[in-house]
Amino acid sequence: MRKKKVLIIIIIYLILNISLIFGIIIPKVNDIKEKRIKQKELEVIKKAKVEIKFKEDLNIPFASDIKISDLIESINGKIINDKRVNTGSLGVKEVSFEFINDENIKIPYKFNINVYDNIPPLLWMGSSLSIERGDKEKIEDKIMCADNETARPHCYVEGDYDINTVGKYNLLMKAIDNSGNEASKEFVLNVYEPDPNASNNKTASDNKTYFSDIAKKYKKDNISIGIDVSGWQGEIDYQKVKDAGVEFAFIKVGGEKGIDGEYYVDSKFIRNIEGFNSVGIPVGVYIFSYAKNVKQAKEEALWVIEQIKGYKVDLPIVFDWENWGHFNEFNMSLYDLSLEAEEFIKIVNDSGYQGSTYGSKNYLEKVWLKVPGIIWLAHYNSETSYQGHSFWQICDNGIVDGINSKVDIDIWYR
Repeated sequence: MRKKKVLIIIIIYLILNISLIFGIIIPKVNDIKEKRIKQKELEVIKKAKVEIKFKEDLNIPFASDIKISDLIESINGKIINDKRVNTGSLGVKEVSFEFINDENIKIPYKFNINVYDNIPPLLWMGSSLSIERGDKEKIEDKIMCADNETARPHCYVEGDYDINTVGKYNLLMKAIDNSGNEASKEFVLNVYEPDPNASNNKTASDNKTYFSDIAKKYKKDNISIGIDVSGWQGEIDYQKVKDAGVEFAFIKVGGEKGIDGEYYVDSKFIRNIEGFNSVGIPVGVYIFSYAKNVKQAKEEALWVIEQIKGYKVDLPIVFDWENWGHFNEFNMSLYDLSLEAEEFIKIVNDSGYQGSTYGSKNYLEKVWLKVPGIIWLAHYNSETSYQGHSFWQICDNGIVDGINSKVDIDIWYR
């Protein structure tokens, strides 16, 4: 019996050692095989025929939307993944790709490009600027000074003036970015004495646009007429609004209380979304954004999605960034803003909704570098030359039954 136990122990010991030996040897054998295969592949690739002719200029403007094939004039084969080239930062960049040549051999290839910026900064201003005598804010801070690539271009005023003396001063506003591109604009600084007898109360315009008139003029089989609302509209009678012919609505969810501020839910958001849902009017939502980077834009998208859980939202979730009067305070480039909008819309789309960007015609055409997603255009005119929008905010002085204040009227090209 004792001999049997000893024999069993010896057998187990041998089995364990053999397993250990094979456990070491087999992976080594596999590694050797893989190395041999790779060496053979490398030898084949080295001997493979490569005929690539690049376009003459591989100096690429910053933020260009190009693919690898856009840089190649001819190639003896087919590119496997014609990916977009990263042009979001300046300098020499390595670009890599794979292609299958005419001999049916997969070949990895690398080349360099140089990303440069030759676009001057943007000075968003008119030909004059009026400032109250003794104003403490710097003139440079009152003028939007932005750049496609540089987060905070150097902006300054040339010329003599006295902010404490009433008068008109001929000045020059200048801006320079990190690449040395310059912009300048002449303007007249008007320093004025405030009138103590002038009323500070601004009276609302008496101009009115009736919803029924807009519907009569623009309504078609593939065009719907709607509104967008926030807490400013107060208490809404949703059934009356529907009976008046309103076919859709955008609702303000809320936003942030300034740059880096905490989130707030619009005072009428819950009431509005429940009210429109209850009468069957399709809704979209928007956030008034204060995002200053991609991370904050992502947080905003997730916050909005959290607020609309449990409600029916068939229309887009909108990235509404309009802080142009305070743009200098955000310390970001116009490219940064485009990246924010893209990230917001990506998160929204990945969550099963549709993402949209809101903007007025001038800013969409002259300031935004790229407008991602479905476009919601603001242009208060009887017609617009802007192309590519799905929604058009046609006025902000609309009158519709069921709402006791003026409201924005919108057109949806379905």
